[in-house]
Amino acid sequence: MTHAAPQILTDADKTARIKQVVLAEGQRLREVHPWLKRQDLLGALIMAASIAGMVGSGWLYWMGAIPWWVCVPVTAIFASFIHELEHDLIHWMYFRKNKVAHHLMMALCWLTRPGTINPWIRRKLHFQHHKHSGTEKDLEERGITNGQPYSLKRLIMMSDWLLALWLRVPMMPTRKRKLLLAFAAPLGYFPMGWIHLAIWYSFLGFYLGNGAAALMGTEIAWSASTLAAMPWITLATVVWVAPNQLRMFCLHFVSSSMHYYGDVEDENVMQQTQVLTPRWMLPFQLFCFNFGATHAIHHFVVKEPFYIRQWTAPVAHRVMREMGVRFNDTATFGRANRFQTAG
Repeated sequence: MTHAAPQILTDADKTARIKQVVLAEGQRLREVHPWLKRQDLLGALIMAASIAGMVGSGWLYWMGAIPWWVCVPVTAIFASFIHELEHDLIHWMYFRKNKVAHHLMMALCWLTRPGTINPWIRRKLHFQHHKHSGTEKDLEERGITNGQPYSLKRLIMMSDWLLALWLRVPMMPTRKRKLLLAFAAPLGYFPMGWIHLAIWYSFLGFYLGNGAAALMGTEIAWSASTLAAMPWITLATVVWVAPNQLRMFCLHFVSSSMHYYGDVEDENVMQQTQVLTPRWMLPFQLFCFNFGATHAIHHFVVKEPFYIRQWTAPVAHRVMREMGVRFNDTATFGRANRFQTAG
């Protein structure tokens, strides 16, 4: 009696299997909960609730009802919902047939998260990220430090988009590319990113300057206009800028850590991401909507909104494990995000 040889699945087969199971689970959820089919309405409601949460938290701080250390993380959590909305909007998941509503939501995403690149520009970068994830062509992930050795420099670059660009300038191979990165790339953040950094640098300069002067037993003679402006700069920092600094750092840390870079096979989804959920990362996950646990699902099934990904995660993780997707490959922190584990 002869026995059939066990079937050997290629990475393409594994990707197709994961996609099939995840899509089926999403469809099952929509049949059980028909309201999930109202995708445009759900996107608009999440946007409205998130903006209301940000405004409400800021108002409570302004009125003295909550301290800054409550306002900043609470607002950051609401802003993280809006980041997920922007990501879904980039994939045209809401108001695809209503361009006015679609672009209004895109604009609101940028207004509420001012330290980010223009979302219409990000759309091009993000599509390139999906097409060539983990390769040199993946400008989006490279921009948030993916593939660089972990160091103080990398941490600084995760938290400041301008320094992220300028600290990469010496890595550029030609003078033309150095100039483009130093002077042309920042235009992609105009005007919201520039406003964000103007407020943030003013806030840091004032309070760090005062702190340094106090340590030396002196004080800085700030101008009357500076002293008059600082209460408003402080307010804008607490209710708008600092929450996005917190959210942005957490997202960049988690995203750049769970994507592989440099030695992946181009367009091989099985090598692009891992599921990253160690307990010590929970504080970071809190401010990027559990990104490390759910974003890998998105690489296999692109057109599912973020709340569906969260809901289908148990089923998705089960089939992803079966097919060999890596879970909690924290050794990648020592490999600068390389996929290969040895050699």
